[in-house]
Amino acid sequence: MSTELSIRNLVSGFTSETTPGAAARIQDFREHLHPGSIVYITFLPGSDFADTVAVARRLRREGFVPVPHFAARSIRNRQELDDNLSRVVGEAGVDRVLCIAGAVDKPIGDFSDSTQLLDTGLFDQHGIRTIAVAGHPEGSPDMSDASIKEALMWKNMFLERSDADMHLVTQFAFDARPIIDWDSRLQAEGNKLPIHVGIPGLATLKTLLMHARACGIGPSMKVLTRQARNVARLMSVNTPDKLIRELAEYRAERQSSGITGVHMYPLGGLRRSARWGHAVARGEFVLDDKGGFSVNIDMT
Repeated sequence: MSTELSIRNLVSGFTSETTPGAAARIQDFREHLHPGSIVYITFLPGSDFADTVAVARRLRREGFVPVPHFAARSIRNRQELDDNLSRVVGEAGVDRVLCIAGAVDKPIGDFSDSTQLLDTGLFDQHGIRTIAVAGHPEGSPDMSDASIKEALMWKNMFLERSDADMHLVTQFAFDARPIIDWDSRLQAEGNKLPIHVGIPGLATLKTLLMHARACGIGPSMKVLTRQARNVARLMSVNTPDKLIRELAEYRAERQSSGITGVHMYPLGGLRRSARWGHAVARGEFVLDDKGGFSVNIDMT
């Protein structure tokens, strides 16, 4: 398979996400995404789940597949989880979710991690057919490596007794090597969950650095800090072309890879990240001699 086709295959069908706040600034998602695209709805600590329900209804109305986040540490108890599932399923036809621990230091209720949510059995009871869970190629500031490994083993076992399909969605990274090493290790350990790799969308170097620090991105952040030494580049728009090309080539060469797709984090806004992703999926790019490729679109 050619490098060009490998890149197109990896990016085709990319998923994206929005927050309720970002959604309010988007007049119509149909102006940016293809019909039927999968859109995750980020739940921020302290948010009202009613906002998630409203965005899910809107996405469904505009022809997209909403995937609400269920953040364990922001859910008080089983009854609240049950109620929230009832609302998104009943009002927005949700049958996919992302189940995560959530970025708060102290749980507000009975749940502290995603395995406890899954173990309630409520997702199956509400007819949820696809469950995404977090993947951590560079580790996590909230969990030890041993705890992450143990949780992933548990999720693999849960897959066997759940009616839902499951896959991993990773935090975004800026370098392919940690992701490749992680994928290789997971496959050697018997992981059966497909991997959707988190990709940073188009954004200025300054914006990417801000999000990377806030999200506790690991060693791959060095890719950005090296570029930041050139102050003139801080406001230039970065594209994840080198990262995607290296992942696509690795996936083509290693048939046992668990990587099946990419999830685009629109850190610099949905419009340009979506335009860029769709152009790549159509093959509207040219490989370069620096290990990446270029797409001829307006990135402002």
